[in-house]
Amino acid sequence: MFTSDTERKKQDRLLLADLLLALFCALFGGVYEAFSHEVYSYWMIYAFAFPLVLGALPLLVIRMTGAAYPNRAVRSAQHAGVASLTVGSLVTGALEIYGTTHPLTIVYWIAGCALLLAAAAIYGTALLRRASQRSAAASR
Repeated sequence: MFTSDTERKKQDRLLLADLLLALFCALFGGVYEAFSHEVYSYWMIYAFAFPLVLGALPLLVIRMTGAAYPNRAVRSAQHAGVASLTVGSLVTGALEIYGTTHPLTIVYWIAGCALLLAAAAIYGTALLRRASQRSAAASR
């Protein structure tokens, strides 16, 4: 009972953190646009979508379906990937508003996608390992 309560609190904290990050990005984008002299960037406007869709939504789905809660490695890789994509979006948006580009912004997208793929691979491996352990226990 204690473990499930602890995991529930961890899920709540992570979900709240992702929602607050999405809210901060939305407010940051709004304030930035208010002072950008009518120059807009979709990267800046929609930077909130990364923590909302890739951070909060998977945790909400896991919580609603009762699926296995991801371990620390998965959570760390997922949040690092979301952070990379969010920062990349904000930097790309700021550069776009400024009227320039930089080739090194691609590093944010590559790193973010690689970290999210790593998180998905680790989570999938953990789910397969759990399923094989259950089937082995059921066949005994």
